[in-house]
Amino acid sequence: MPALFVAKSKGLQDWGHGVGVTKFLYKVGVADDADAAVADMNAAKFAGRDDWKIVKKSKAADDVGEDTAIARVAQREQELDPDYYPQIRGARGIFKIKVTNVENDMVVRAALASEHQSINTGKAKEKDIADYLLRRAGEDA
Repeated sequence: MPALFVAKSKGLQDWGHGVGVTKFLYKVGVADDADAAVADMNAAKFAGRDDWKIVKKSKAADDVGEDTAIARVAQREQELDPDYYPQIRGARGIFKIKVTNVENDMVVRAALASEHQSINTGKAKEKDIADYLLRRAGEDA
């Protein structure tokens, strides 16, 4: 059964922060074995980096392929153009995440979960960003 996964590269995040893109760069992918897929990404130096790590993974529906997952996330977040940036030439599925979108999503989900309690979600952390991306990639369009 395929698995959706969110991976990050510290080197890529440092590069994004240094060139003014953002430090919140994450890869969304689908594979039968997410751990093996990330190991293959490291071996092939995906996006010029070999320090990829899985942030979070979850089961995907059988009909969700990598192209579908990328298209679903791209409806809300900006995918880096692999033809524009020489550092990531040919690397699809890398997204520039706006943390405010993640925090807004956290507030709405908390409000829907509990109507009468005060909502204090705080700042988005790495796991919150991964949850947000997995929900976007797995949802029906």
